Amino acid sequence: MSETPTESQSMKQGAALYDVHLDAIRRQTDRTFAWLILAQWLVAILIAALYSPYAWEGKTRSIHVHLFTALFLGGSISSLPIFLAIRYPGAVLTRNVIAVAQMLWSSVLIHLTGGRIETHFHIFGSLAFLSFYRDWKVLIPATLVTAGDHIIRQFFWPESAFGVVNPGTFRFLEHAVWVLFEDVFLVLSCLQGEDERNRMVAAIDARDEAVSAREAAEEAARVKSQFLANMSQKFSRLRKNIIIIQPSASVGCRLHGGF
Repeated sequence: MSETPTESQSMKQGAALYDVHLDAIRRQTDRTFAWLILAQWLVAILIAALYSPYAWEGKTRSIHVHLFTALFLGGSISSLPIFLAIRYPGAVLTRNVIAVAQMLWSSVLIHLTGGRIETHFHIFGSLAFLSFYRDWKVLIPATLVTAGDHIIRQFFWPESAFGVVNPGTFRFLEHAVWVLFEDVFLVLSCLQGEDERNRMVAAIDARDEAVSAREAAEEAARVKSQFLANMSQKFSRLRKNIIIIQPSASVGCRLHGGF
């Protein structure tokens, strides 16, 4: 059965209401990530100044090259997503750039802490935060960045990623599997959000249809009442005319009989 124009318009209105709500969530998430990325930059500078000299050189403390890494590389990673979050909140490009930048920050922090396994949990936390966008597609660039970073450092600088010089040939695959494991559940969660959107739109459509049906019933009742009122007036006028005509006819008959 084809949709009537009214039903089609109702569905569009329901979808538009949800899209406005979703856009507000994504804009707020952009702003949250802007603050988070800025905070990570400051934390990275502190780690590079206070911890990295010990993490990489035992107890020999000095101004380490990682301080410049945190300052300049961290600034490069942070500047674009913060700018986009302020200038273009809610845009598809903004959240994808933020996803890439956030995972790059995971790589930087892992590097600054000398490949500590505890810092790898930053990856899983970042993926969870990215799911706040309710857009499973942002997990794709995030996962690719993480996988690419681990593969490259596996072969060229394993100590910065895993904390050891010889981590094993396929150590990066172990990390990749756990990342994909989390991705599966996050994607399912995002898809569930889309299903909730469809249910919400259906509920709004049902409400609008009920309102339309009530208004149609009220309009039909009003038309019926107006019709009955008009007919009643017509019958009343007709009856009056009959009453007036009857005496006139009687007089006319008497006069005719008199002739």
